Amino acid sequence: MDFKLELIPVPVADLDRAKQFYQEQVGFRLDHDVRPGGAVRVVQLTPPGSGCSIVLAQGLAGLAMPAGSLRGLHLVVADIGQARAELADRGVAVGPVQDMGGVKYAAFSDPDGNAWVLQELLRRPVAS
Repeated sequence: MDFKLELIPVPVADLDRAKQFYQEQVGFRLDHDVRPGGAVRVVQLTPPGSGCSIVLAQGLAGLAMPAGSLRGLHLVVADIGQARAELADRGVAVGPVQDMGGVKYAAFSDPDGNAWVLQELLRRPVAS
């Protein structure tokens, strides 16, 4: 049985501002933006090349979390310098690259303070 992690809720205060940030500045693909009824709205976006998406939602009690409360969301990239430069060119404030002995990181946050890191593994283990 496969257990695939394919959707992560990201708590935000303003869906339109967050959608703009993730889609236009970070470069995520918009999968859907639906309003199934009442005050419910669901926005799903996917990072380039990823099998896992994020969901921004309002009106769903099961996904209610304080805006900006997520930490350590990782975007794994092949070239952290290039990824960092692309985000910076789109207006994302990305911290400096830190080499942690075989793994490189660069941090950024969304407008609500959800904390993300770019991660480059210098020596990726071989799958068995």
